Amino acid sequence: MELWIATGNKGKLAEYKLLLKELIDLQIFSQADLPSFTPRPEDGKTFEDNARIKAKTLRAVKNNAWVLGEDSGLVVDGLNGLPGIHSARYAGPKASDSENVAKLLKMMTLKPMQNRNAKFVCTTVIYTPSGEEMVLTGEMKGEIAKKPAGLHGFGYDPVFIPEGQTQTLAELGTGFKTQHSHRAQALKQFLDRFKAAQN
Repeated sequence: MELWIATGNKGKLAEYKLLLKELIDLQIFSQADLPSFTPRPEDGKTFEDNARIKAKTLRAVKNNAWVLGEDSGLVVDGLNGLPGIHSARYAGPKASDSENVAKLLKMMTLKPMQNRNAKFVCTTVIYTPSGEEMVLTGEMKGEIAKKPAGLHGFGYDPVFIPEGQTQTLAELGTGFKTQHSHRAQALKQFLDRFKAAQN
């Protein structure tokens, strides 16, 4: 059984492979495994819009397999929900993770705020080989740290402290993230449905 993931993000792909390792009969591929692939612009207004754009674009090429598209991002209360769907491009179209984190921290100091609450949101759109669509959502609540800490993960992990914790995701490490992350929450729902489809 093949699952194609519509992402060019190596960190995200590695996370998916780790989360799905229990499905030993599932082969995981990404758009990078295609000889040529041109992603469509992510110009949706919501995480779900962008996840569907990614999934539909890849499904046009791989319509006989399971196809997964997801969009995820950081929603910060004190910034009126930003960076939101712009999380990967917050500091510019080709911004690095560290540049995005630096802009986030700068924006939060320009307007000093008591409320540092935030959440990671992941919306996943999955197409079965027969074309059935599933929409799954996961969240992880927490707050923004005042400075980066930790060496694990990617994106905003070095400044995100999950609810009930005192360390950032980048300090807590892969084991914690695969159990509790927004992506893990959405994927657990997929695993249940995938296993049911195999029975």
